[in-house]
Amino acid sequence: MNISIGNDHAGVAYKFAVIKHLESKGYTVKNYGTDTEDSVDYPDFIHPVANDVEDKKVDFGIIICGSGNGANMTANKHQGVRSALCWNKEIVTLARQHNNANILSIPARFTAQQQVIEMVDTFLETAFEGGRHQNRIDKIPVSC
Repeated sequence: MNISIGNDHAGVAYKFAVIKHLESKGYTVKNYGTDTEDSVDYPDFIHPVANDVEDKKVDFGIIICGSGNGANMTANKHQGVRSALCWNKEIVTLARQHNNANILSIPARFTAQQQVIEMVDTFLETAFEGGRHQNRIDKIPVSC
């Protein structure tokens, strides 16, 4: 499985922990995030992840910023991206089952590192239920 990851300065430590965890499980990870805690503009590191998901170059994306909000808003500007801001496994499960989320947005300042690893595993292991949920997802894109 191929995964793109991006982060701002608030998500550096979590990004490195997630990459290590994913690579230990045999996943291929593309790192677009900053590697330092120097202040950066999160869109510069989130758009490449969303582009990979939008262009189907990867299976999933993971994005991390302080609140998760800015990263999530940025990713969701891309067609075909369904980024979900999640802070526990239950929300992650619903985001995959009901919304077929293809990017997980993590709020670094409101989660613990072990919790994030569990959320990532849940995200990658939970299947989309389809059915009535597909009808709703089909209504997400704007057609102008």
